[in-house]
Amino acid sequence: MYGLQLPDYPWDTLTPYRERAAAHPDGVCDLSIGTPVDPTPEVIRRALAAAADAHGYPTTAGTDALREAIAWWSAHWRGVDVDPATEVLPTIGSKELVAWLPTLLGLNAAGVSGLSAPLAVACPSQAYPTYELGARLAGVDCVRLDAAEVAAGASLEGIGLLWLNSPGNPTGDALDAQTLAAVVACARAADVIVASDECYALLNWESEAATPSILDPAVTGGDHTGLLAVYSMSKQSNLAGYRAAFVTGDRQLIGKLTNARKHAGMIVPAPIQAAMIAGLRDTAHVTEQKALYAARRAELLPAAEAFGMRIDESRAGLYLWATRDEDCWETIGALAELGIIAGPGAFYGDAAGRHVRLALTASDDRIAAAAQRLREAA
Repeated sequence: MYGLQLPDYPWDTLTPYRERAAAHPDGVCDLSIGTPVDPTPEVIRRALAAAADAHGYPTTAGTDALREAIAWWSAHWRGVDVDPATEVLPTIGSKELVAWLPTLLGLNAAGVSGLSAPLAVACPSQAYPTYELGARLAGVDCVRLDAAEVAAGASLEGIGLLWLNSPGNPTGDALDAQTLAAVVACARAADVIVASDECYALLNWESEAATPSILDPAVTGGDHTGLLAVYSMSKQSNLAGYRAAFVTGDRQLIGKLTNARKHAGMIVPAPIQAAMIAGLRDTAHVTEQKALYAARRAELLPAAEAFGMRIDESRAGLYLWATRDEDCWETIGALAELGIIAGPGAFYGDAAGRHVRLALTASDDRIAAAAQRLREAA
């Protein structure tokens, strides 16, 4: 039979729990999926409208103004200097890059790798499912390997691409610069590309500063060879519907990715590029949005603890990584009885099966209602 044999979409398995939660007399509190609910900032919407007359084809590499804005953003928020001409590439959201990066890098030995055998993808033991899906799309294996294991000397033999996710989804864990530097040193010694998914970096709950980037000078010594940093504007700017993201790092890798994406027609639309510039240059809305999420987190976290949950990690990002030391589906069922929908840890790997993910991406009203129900149930 023709066609890729891919797993069913995991979120569909939540349907019976959604139906149970929908029976709650005060309505559903959906804390399962991390999609923004707050308005897209006006400064971005104005830029989008002003660029609506987009009669010509946009460039895959992005306009000069967009690449410069990405470089400015990287320096301002992350303390990272990148060359806008050679080390920057806009992408159609970050999920498509995560899914197609192993293929575009040629890990299946049919492309740029020039190897006689496929190279595997490695990703964290508790991770966003698309890392593993990207390996399957490329026809290569995926192994679970955490940054701490790599830093401690775990073998990288047979691996071509190592995914990091810091801050992590679903755990909210954030890697420090020392750990990142150790991972980079080990990866370079094994000739392994490191791609770091850093989409939640500005939502650091332990500091006003962003979490460290894989491209931080303290990590790289100023050398970006073999390193890629992936970022999405969906969270910082409520742009999930715009599909606005970018990747920065190793200029040779960026050049090869740009060329491959030209051939494949993977191009960010011109109006979206203009909107990205506005969102990257404006800092006020980013600070305001973080404050909104901080307030929701302060409301929900103690209520979850009152309900008997332990909150693990969750130092950054949009989620509470919670457990009652039971199978995640038992917790999902108990929450559904309260009209609350959470994300099952089982979606994120075998190591995550006793946790649930509570998203902060619900309205103030729904967060408050969920917190009240958790306290009352306790």
